[in-house]
Amino acid sequence: MTPGQVLTLGQSMLEVVALLAAPLLIPALAVGLLIGMFQAATQINEMTLSFIPKLVIVGAALIIAGPWMLTTFLSYTIELYMNIPNLIG
Repeated sequence: MTPGQVLTLGQSMLEVVALLAAPLLIPALAVGLLIGMFQAATQINEMTLSFIPKLVIVGAALIIAGPWMLTTFLSYTIELYMNIPNLIG
């Protein structure tokens, strides 16, 4: 395996990780920002006020994007296993 192949594998792995994390992190970020603005405006500093809505929105995003995330991960894994002979020799 050449260093170029290792870098290509690492780059594609990071792309897949970013694609799989984005559907969960972006809604959590948006909800956290909205709740933070609400807490700053009302001066309510309740920890559960920020945790519970984020938990709900991440769960909903996981239900909605879960099948796509699973197919993306499986296709990457299958492609990786199929390329093992090319990478070794």
